[in-house]
Amino acid sequence: MGRRKIVIQRIDNSASRQVTFSKRRNGLLKKARELSILCDAEVGLIVFSSTGKLFDCASTSMNSVIERYKRVKEEHHQLMNPASGIKFWQREVASLRQQLQYLQEYHRQLMGEELSGLSIKDLQSLESQLEMSLKGVRMKKDRILTDETEELNRKGHLMYEENLKLHKKLDLMCKENTQLKNKVDGKRQANEAGRSIHPNYTFNNGNDLQLSQPLPPKNDAPEKPITLG
Repeated sequence: MGRRKIVIQRIDNSASRQVTFSKRRNGLLKKARELSILCDAEVGLIVFSSTGKLFDCASTSMNSVIERYKRVKEEHHQLMNPASGIKFWQREVASLRQQLQYLQEYHRQLMGEELSGLSIKDLQSLESQLEMSLKGVRMKKDRILTDETEELNRKGHLMYEENLKLHKKLDLMCKENTQLKNKVDGKRQANEAGRSIHPNYTFNNGNDLQLSQPLPPKNDAPEKPITLG
């Protein structure tokens, strides 16, 4: 059986109304916190109960959320009015020009230029800023060099292991080649030995197989005379 649909209207029973307000208020505050965390949004929630009690929730601070709301609301109102919009953008352009001029002057001072109008305190502050910047640059350089050294060491270790594997494969191939050579030499010697004990054969021009005459045995002893009876 499905859940009964609740009619959205004012609850007459004060006890039921208070229970419903408490439950839905906690759910609303929880959803606001989840929205600010999950979506990196600036959320501000203000709730007044029927008795005038205040409940609020803000991702940063309620004052900053309210000030931002007022500022955006005013800018939106000015943009909707053409005359106010022109004045607003003129103020924005003037502010940006002033910021750009300050940044350019500060950059020239960091490069060691236009220091004549600075006091001792300003020069000390500029020197401290340069030292901090130089320290940050050196730390970044050392970090990059350390990372590159570790990467080169890792690659060298991998190449050393690969070289060992190749040496092992080469030794194995040399052993296999030696075994094959020994087998081939053994078969060649066996064939030569078998060829030496076989009788000699000669072939005439007619391709007829003929046996050669056996060679007379060598006997260095003098032949005895044969006497006939």
